[in-house]
Amino acid sequence: MTPPAPSVRAPRPDGTPAAATVRAAVPDTLPFAFHGNGYTALDLPERLRPWRDRPTPWPAVTPDTTHTYLDPDGAIMYRPRRSSPGYDQPVTQIQFGLGCVTGYRVEKDPARRAVFLKRAKAQAKRLIDKHVEARGAWYFPYPFDFTHGSHSGISYRAPWYSGMAQGEAISLFVQLAGLDGVTPEERTLYRAAADGAFASLLRADDGEPWVVNRDDAGYLWIQEYPVDPPGTSDRTYNGMVFAMLGLWDYVRTTGNALAARLYDGACTTVDHYFPTLRNRRWASYYCLTHRIPTPSYHQHHISLYRQLHWQTGSPRFAHMSDLLTDDHPSGLLPEGSPVVLAAGRHVLYRYDTGADGDFAAAKGDAELARRTVSLPRTTRVTANRRRRIMGRGVAYRIDSGAHAGWWAGESHPRCRLLGEYLPSDYRPGRTLTFPAGRAVACHRYGADGTATATRTVAFDRASDAPFDRRSVVDGRPMCRIAGGALAGYWVHAGDVVTDGH
Repeated sequence: MTPPAPSVRAPRPDGTPAAATVRAAVPDTLPFAFHGNGYTALDLPERLRPWRDRPTPWPAVTPDTTHTYLDPDGAIMYRPRRSSPGYDQPVTQIQFGLGCVTGYRVEKDPARRAVFLKRAKAQAKRLIDKHVEARGAWYFPYPFDFTHGSHSGISYRAPWYSGMAQGEAISLFVQLAGLDGVTPEERTLYRAAADGAFASLLRADDGEPWVVNRDDAGYLWIQEYPVDPPGTSDRTYNGMVFAMLGLWDYVRTTGNALAARLYDGACTTVDHYFPTLRNRRWASYYCLTHRIPTPSYHQHHISLYRQLHWQTGSPRFAHMSDLLTDDHPSGLLPEGSPVVLAAGRHVLYRYDTGADGDFAAAKGDAELARRTVSLPRTTRVTANRRRRIMGRGVAYRIDSGAHAGWWAGESHPRCRLLGEYLPSDYRPGRTLTFPAGRAVACHRYGADGTATATRTVAFDRASDAPFDRRSVVDGRPMCRIAGGALAGYWVHAGDVVTDGH
């Protein structure tokens, strides 16, 4: 989700993009036919709606970093380095604005709320002031040349346009229009801006500019990096889904039938192409075209598929999020996270990693050393990382005692992390199935992470139970049962089938 940086200075001294080439009436039909599976944009409680999980922190409300700062109008600007001139970068401005909208919603102090709202309005104003009207729609130009450093074929001369920015702009305008702190005139303006941005998603790749196309298999794409000919575009996963959040906002606010169809088509696309996104037992691919594993975007994919589950109610997206979590879990652990090593022999490893234990591409997790230790009794240590080692399993980086700096492979019950980690909540709840004729242990856990109760169940025929949460508990993926005699118990995900998988 890192926004693109300028590869050269803007070709026009004032940063003004070239005039739009084509003008037309506002589109009122779909751009083309595409596949749809009937996904719908369901209503959600406030906390689960798009961008509610990413408020701008108060210390960041007036940024002055190596890459970002506020200009005199309060718009956030991007600069490659402190000594470089700044640029309007639509996605940076939109995401900062959305973070400030969420900050406004959750902040209690009136003075701070006013600042959050002022910042959000400033980003919206900059987008509105700089927008280009073409083909009956609003487009938000990138006023600098850009060449992608690792993805061949992604090279632009300014101005250029991104489907990610177009979709996210819808979210910013819709969400601003819904706040109690805007005037009636501002609300009207923001709604018109949302309509203009949405119209860009109704224009196909048969004119300029464009951000939406259909691939050869009939699937709809919102292109973060649209390239002519369209078949050579990146088909970037995170940019597509972030744009879809704007469609969800627009459908839920306006009830627009065309937006609902586009949302269904986009959901159908990311469902269909999930096997090409997934990179088993490692980080998922950034885009369909180049298929480069990108750990820095993998956690975004996990979160975005979970959000699609909430928005559509489909367990398919929840299952996809689960698979990604197991493939390449987020590695950071809270300080003092306890790991239990059972009595007996353990093989410990040193890997070539970053200084903090995170994966470093140049080092590749190469094995540097190993040693075998024999523990006379069950021992507790602490760890600061739990992550997949490239080409191997999940391991803990011990950070205390005689084995500090060594890695121990996760293996329940011999080497396990106490407590609950990486929780994923489901709405609506999901269904797990106990297999017929097999004993399965279910557990309750106390605040210290140890099991307080265990029930072993066996059923003559396959038996269903609802579950509402999945986490790493006691060092393995577990599902929390939400109803019936086992409500509140956790069962190992590997001992049951979830939603038919």
